Amino acid sequence: MSVLARPQTRRSEVGPAELFFDLVYVFAIIQLSHLLLHHLSWLGAAETVIVFAAVWWGWNYTAWAMNWLDPQRTGVHLFTGVLMLASLGMAVAIPEAFGDKAWLFVACYLFAGVLRPVMMMVVFRGQQMAANYRMLLLWTLGAGVFWVAGAFVDDELRLWIWLIAVVIDYAAPLMNFRVPGVGAAPMNLWDTDAEHLAERNRLVFIIALGESILLMGGAVVDAGDLTASLALSLLLGFAGLFVLWWNYFALAGHQVEGAKTTTAALRSAFAYAHAFMVLGAILFAVSVELRLSHEHLTPTVVIVTVAGPLVYLVGNLLYLGSRFGRFARSRFVAMAALALIGVVGVLTADQLPPVVLSLAVLAVTGSLAALTAYSRRISHAER
Repeated sequence: MSVLARPQTRRSEVGPAELFFDLVYVFAIIQLSHLLLHHLSWLGAAETVIVFAAVWWGWNYTAWAMNWLDPQRTGVHLFTGVLMLASLGMAVAIPEAFGDKAWLFVACYLFAGVLRPVMMMVVFRGQQMAANYRMLLLWTLGAGVFWVAGAFVDDELRLWIWLIAVVIDYAAPLMNFRVPGVGAAPMNLWDTDAEHLAERNRLVFIIALGESILLMGGAVVDAGDLTASLALSLLLGFAGLFVLWWNYFALAGHQVEGAKTTTAALRSAFAYAHAFMVLGAILFAVSVELRLSHEHLTPTVVIVTVAGPLVYLVGNLLYLGSRFGRFARSRFVAMAALALIGVVGVLTADQLPPVVLSLAVLAVTGSLAALTAYSRRISHAER
């Protein structure tokens, strides 16, 4: 076994190097939320989703690579530092990823995307893991053609070309990294540790929630005087953040019993489901800032406010389906209620006070969080 490989005695450990790496994603999430705040349109939303997809995939593939690398080794520290620098370059480029900094964004994304599998192929040469990462590298290079091509064209065409690149990147694990005439790397050949991946995803979700604190605090400071209406909006925003956290840890906390631990299940639960949940948390943060900084609602503010928990719940459903093989009816009911609130809100935006919208959404998400926690407690009591 390579000296850089993670020993079985520390298989689930999340090392300081991994926590240090996440610091860049604090900045990246700030950049993503501000990208949407400054481009509140359907085009701006589409661009934000594309950029988020690349940022998330970079973090996701790094988390999976660290599943097999010893976080206490100097070589792994240096490797993490280089990936961190590339991620910082991506984060810096986010506001102008569809403008003058497209090349910086693509160069950093592809540099990290190539370095990870090459590093794993060297560390695990002669082993199955090296063969797996060889196939992953081929898919990354295939998507890279479109990432690079998109940087050559104007902004609107870039969106469609980069969408193709995102589809290729995200389809790779679903297709078992199969390349005709070369080989494949099906999920059963990836020896993963469920608790390590779960902890890494829990931590990055908390980082996403932290953006709400930053935006709430910033909005209040910018307002100057803490009026009664602003204080109420801040209270409701914090309550919404709290129930989002409560909902998540009631479902995906440290005592997840009876969950599937196959690599295919973990791939769906963490690589894909958590992408929706983290994006939902970012949208929630943006919506809180909008409601704090706007005295009157607009259809856009209503849509963003409802979209945050809706996108988050899509991730919830994917998580439940992949780890437990079932879906919770309560999530579908909550999504229907949120959609109804969104429709009514859009139609009456000019007459609806922001606090009413906040209370309506909070009633749905709070009830769901309480129900989820109660169901978990009953389930544990029955055991």
